[in-house]
Amino acid sequence: MQKLTREDLYPLERYSELRPEFRARVMAHKRDRRLPLGPNLVLYFEDRLTMQYQIQEMLHAERIFEAAGIQGELDAYNPLIPDGGNWKATLMAEFPDAVERRRALARLVGIEDRVWLRVQGFDPVYAIADEDLERDTPEKTSAVHFVRFEPTPEMAAAAKAGAALAAGVDHEHYRHTADPMPEPVRASLMRDLA
Repeated sequence: MQKLTREDLYPLERYSELRPEFRARVMAHKRDRRLPLGPNLVLYFEDRLTMQYQIQEMLHAERIFEAAGIQGELDAYNPLIPDGGNWKATLMAEFPDAVERRRALARLVGIEDRVWLRVQGFDPVYAIADEDLERDTPEKTSAVHFVRFEPTPEMAAAAKAGAALAAGVDHEHYRHTADPMPEPVRASLMRDLA
């Protein structure tokens, strides 16, 4: 999948005009890229459109219009765009109550390394997490992790040929699966593969 450049982004004034329509389109797109793993973890699979939206929103919120600032956002978010042979996602731990969230994040240290994706007929592929920086400590994990799944070419070919996908997490304090992955999510992820 092609990385974003400055030419792919709307200038601030134009984005302000297009924002409601663009946001609605992206939210509809994201519905098929959201995969709950039990009651408190969600994988949000990223792609070029979700990252364009994220960058546009950052530029809009921070009123960034200088070339260096725009390039900084591109440099931060382009690594989250799949390269045609993998899937990339934001892993969110969602606990509405702050006290419960603190307790849970203390129990779930290392959970980002226990998230997997499986193509039917193959062993699971575990996430490669937080390549940009470490997001947990021995005392607690972060509520947000960036993960990448690297299927083999054979797995990718089987998935593109129709094999079912499943995902899950097998942390000692949190075990949940989405098996099979809902078809709209699976179909959306097939577009990430070259």
